[in-house]
Amino acid sequence: MSIKPLIILPDPVLRQVSKPVERVDADLRKLADDMLETMYDAPGIGLAAIQVGVPRRLLVIDLAKEGEPPEPHVFINPEVLESSDQRSVYEEGCLSIPDYYAEVERPASVRVKYLDRDGKLQEMQAEGLMATCLQHEIDHLNGVLFIDHISKLKRDMVVRKFKKLARDKAPGKMVG
Repeated sequence: MSIKPLIILPDPVLRQVSKPVERVDADLRKLADDMLETMYDAPGIGLAAIQVGVPRRLLVIDLAKEGEPPEPHVFINPEVLESSDQRSVYEEGCLSIPDYYAEVERPASVRVKYLDRDGKLQEMQAEGLMATCLQHEIDHLNGVLFIDHISKLKRDMVVRKFKKLARDKAPGKMVG
């Protein structure tokens, strides 16, 4: 079942720090599967549970290109253990901030520990797009959005745009 991502900026829910997952069970795996479906439908390459209104430390990623078989990754309670000094820049977007993209500089590689969908402790050394995506999604779990990594001027413009959209869509302004 696809879940609708939260798309209201600056939604306080998206700024909430997510709580650790205490038990990996069938319900959590179902949530991960639903999140993957939502991410594929969007389409996107990563999704944090908080983006669908569930403040748990869970995220999913799939970097497979169109036409390639899916390569879904489920990260439960992910934690960055190390970040490289070397930096890289990627143009990032977000399902919670539709149609806005900006170049963001982050560490080029990270080492992350997490539980997999079976509850087994794993570590991953990630570079390139996987490193960027992991940092972006872990930021969500910590109440941080990618626009927090851009200049204040650009961030203020995005926030104003989305506040205006929210006002324009307010129930009192609906016609028909």
